[in-house]
Amino acid sequence: MFKYGARLYRRFRDLSVVGRCRSSSLSSAPERALQYSIGQKIHGFTVTEVTSVPDLFLTAVKLEHDATGAKYLHAARDDANNLFSVQLRTTPMDSTGVPHILEHTVLCGSERFPCRDPFFKMLNRSLSTFMNAFTASDYTMYPFSTQNPKDFQNLLSVYLDAVFFPCLREQDFWQEGWRLENADTQDPSSPLVFKGVVFNEMKGAFSNNEQLYAQHLQNLLLPDHTYAHVSGGEPLAITDLTWQQLKEFHQTHYHPSNARFFTYGDLPLEQHLQQIEEEALSRFQKIQPDTAVPAQSPWNTPREASVCCGPDAMAPDPAKQHTLTVSYLLGDITDVFESFVLNLLSSLMVTGPNSPFYRTLVEPGIGSDFSSLVGYDGSTRNASFSVGLQGISVDDADRVKRIIDETVDDIIVKGFEEERIEALLHRIEIQMKHQSSSFGLALASYIASSWNHDGDPVELLRISQNVERFRQEVSNNPAFLQDKVRHYFKDNTHKLTLSMSPDEGYVSKLADAESVKLAQKVEQLSEEDRKEIHQKGLELLSMQTAVQDASCLPALQVSDIQPTIKPTHLEMGTAGGVPVQYCEQPTNGMVYFRAFSHLNTLPEDLKPYVPLFCSVITKMGCGDMDYKQQSQQMELRTGGMSISPQILPDHTHMDTYEQGILLTSSCLERNVEEMFHLWSDIFNSPHFDDIERFRVLVMSSAQELANGISYSGHVMAMTHAARTLSPAAELQETFHGMEQVKFMKQMAETPDLPSVLRKLARIRRHLLNPDNIRCAVNAAPDKMAAVAVQTERFMGNVAGTRKQRKSVRPHLIQRPLDPSADPSSSSATRTLISEPHFQACQMKTHYQLPFPVNFASECVRTVPFTHPDYASLCVLSRLMSSKFLHGEIRERGGAYGGGARMGGGGLYSFYSYRDPNSTATLAAFRKGVDWAREGTFTQQDIDESKLSVFSQVDAPVAPSDKGLSVFLSGLSDSMKQEHRERLFAVTHTQLVDAAGRYLGVGQSVCASAILGPENAELSKDPSWIRK
Repeated sequence: MFKYGARLYRRFRDLSVVGRCRSSSLSSAPERALQYSIGQKIHGFTVTEVTSVPDLFLTAVKLEHDATGAKYLHAARDDANNLFSVQLRTTPMDSTGVPHILEHTVLCGSERFPCRDPFFKMLNRSLSTFMNAFTASDYTMYPFSTQNPKDFQNLLSVYLDAVFFPCLREQDFWQEGWRLENADTQDPSSPLVFKGVVFNEMKGAFSNNEQLYAQHLQNLLLPDHTYAHVSGGEPLAITDLTWQQLKEFHQTHYHPSNARFFTYGDLPLEQHLQQIEEEALSRFQKIQPDTAVPAQSPWNTPREASVCCGPDAMAPDPAKQHTLTVSYLLGDITDVFESFVLNLLSSLMVTGPNSPFYRTLVEPGIGSDFSSLVGYDGSTRNASFSVGLQGISVDDADRVKRIIDETVDDIIVKGFEEERIEALLHRIEIQMKHQSSSFGLALASYIASSWNHDGDPVELLRISQNVERFRQEVSNNPAFLQDKVRHYFKDNTHKLTLSMSPDEGYVSKLADAESVKLAQKVEQLSEEDRKEIHQKGLELLSMQTAVQDASCLPALQVSDIQPTIKPTHLEMGTAGGVPVQYCEQPTNGMVYFRAFSHLNTLPEDLKPYVPLFCSVITKMGCGDMDYKQQSQQMELRTGGMSISPQILPDHTHMDTYEQGILLTSSCLERNVEEMFHLWSDIFNSPHFDDIERFRVLVMSSAQELANGISYSGHVMAMTHAARTLSPAAELQETFHGMEQVKFMKQMAETPDLPSVLRKLARIRRHLLNPDNIRCAVNAAPDKMAAVAVQTERFMGNVAGTRKQRKSVRPHLIQRPLDPSADPSSSSATRTLISEPHFQACQMKTHYQLPFPVNFASECVRTVPFTHPDYASLCVLSRLMSSKFLHGEIRERGGAYGGGARMGGGGLYSFYSYRDPNSTATLAAFRKGVDWAREGTFTQQDIDESKLSVFSQVDAPVAPSDKGLSVFLSGLSDSMKQEHRERLFAVTHTQLVDAAGRYLGVGQSVCASAILGPENAELSKDPSWIRK
């Protein structure tokens, strides 16, 4: 997976502690780790530092491998979700994508595990909570996490062997990187074309204008060394990479002397060290890898550049698609405190409506939003800061540049309000206390960039120390931040102004360039070369279709899965007549509040406006506060306040669902009263009178939706395909699909925003109505009583907005909130919509978009959650994905990804991601069904699929989210346990029967959707609707 550094880098504010513990009769994991001493020898490693990090409730142990010099950091924490990662500094000096293709290829088989694609096979042989690999701008990381100790050892063996002893077969290079091959592999007379997974992945990546812009900016701002190149691979440059060059890059970069190992969690460190030494490091001696990245030489004068991109058909304003950003080179990211200060400074300058650049750039409506790269980026050796606008007119470019310079001058003169600084420091405190279910992964990503350049990872973790030093610096010098702005922005000559403009011929020019490159390669081929290419294509196809013996791979057994779930204790109560679910959890000083309000009284014509209402209602001002004051108070008193649309399918009936909005917020225990006061003002007196503020929010939301299509095209395709199959899916498309993207484009273009605001005010009377609401609170046991008092007070404060309204739907169903609870102890209910006359229908839609790749989906209407066959369909989706569709869509088809999934709403969805094919992929979906109906899979295949399903079912849940499935969907522990037992009991016969009964042609209603480029085949087919 190719990750842009700015997106992979995790700032300190993303760190959230976690509290899932494995009990020990001896002591806690951090206490045990404190027993290590500096200089202690452990399995070929020497301890170099042992540090308690109370901020994050862990002990950090640094080690170095004696023979190779490999660096090692262990974070001992009482968390059962243990993580391992190894990262290599990978610094390419061209854009052939060699580190990215190598990342893919090392996972295709290794010395101890020579079967094809052990990485993907292990997804079905483990209970991992995370497995992946990332290629950043200057390093490659291989992380996994799991809650099972045996599974950890299994995965560690596979990862170590893959990274250090891969097979690197030529056929794997052809499959994952690139190859010349006949369009029809079987037909030697068919034209030669470029194929390859990474080749197609990067074509898809650069179809996204945000990613394209980010790559250009990095290449131009840091031109002296590796950052001048595309580590993921520029598509046409990829076709210059040779297999020999790939192997040489592995030899020089994938060595322990160039590696950094990281482990996290409550498993014993000694066990990790012993396994790593015995299975990998004992076979190496120290080398001096030439991979260091020198600091970028600063420029004497600023520079300007311009690039082109494809037009955006969904842009809020088609006439304004220009982007302009000014970027500044900053200091070395290994200077931890300076990076901390610059990160804070960046947030003060660009985050939220009170920031100076938001006021001067976004609020005037010059563009649709900040440019895609805005703020601090610490993913490269030298950090950078960028600010600018997207969605501007070309004529406004000089104006934007002038405003940026003037804003910098203004900051130097005026500085920042103390309250804004305190709000940011409060946010850091919140993030240190908030408990995450994937803290290990966040930690690995957070330290990766600095550690990659020999920064001190432990110093990065001492967050409170940096906060205190920052406070002292500001106290000693009130102009401390202004001085930084003057130094890094006003007086900085290493400054790049980058503009990007759409070119109507951009996509065709890319296609022409690919055709020219292809022709050049084909012209050099002799007849013998062509025959060899055809033969190699047949050999690759034979390898891809051959039955693989995966017995060499370690695997858990179904018997290793816990037979029962651990119940979550919930208490039901009321506050002001509103049902409240209380869940006592070790929340580490935090309180989490949620409220669900149904939409049953909302007129149908207002429904498309619900997502917009949710997006803006907490950002328009309320009570005595304008939107800036409201934002400031939210930052000072809460961990965030948001509202989102919800469509919750029923567990028992396909045409029954609950519709509503979810209010979410969190705060420190000391700020509960203030948090509820903010909610009270939003309920009682939200502001709907600031047209210009509303215009800014509408443009920003429309731009964000348009930008997101190429990131989540497979989700958009599944959502659009499903819309005709169930009432819940139809509303899902309205709220979250392409229909919402089109709707928001219309909102951005409408001149009559006052009428839209009047509609939102009407929506508020229906949705912020206590008569339609239920609440949930998660807090520490000793604080729950006090929180309950504040919840009661809150409901009393908003009682004036309560009003009984008649439902607009005739068929309503009342369900208990917790089906397993004693009816005499709770009257809490959910009100669901039933549509007994809904008629599912088949529909095929092609959304033509300026992408060089496709996102394809086919959805099938099946059965709801409680149906006996639902468990079989869940296992079948994983079985088909891993045993058939992966080979068809990714290995042979060249798509970046594809598979099948069973949704909670009873819809079985096939999908592909960044796919060079369209109708061929739809045919592959059908072939997958035929394969399943034939039943040629084994019991081992079934067991592996069950493991894959359970890895999702048993994924760790943070204390803040405990009880949420009951609160939202009425999914009780007893229902989960029943589903669990059905999963265990799924048989071969049931899987074959389910495939035939629900997925066979004519057995169920199905629908298809393709998002992608112009398609002559679909244009000729009258059964396809084109949009």
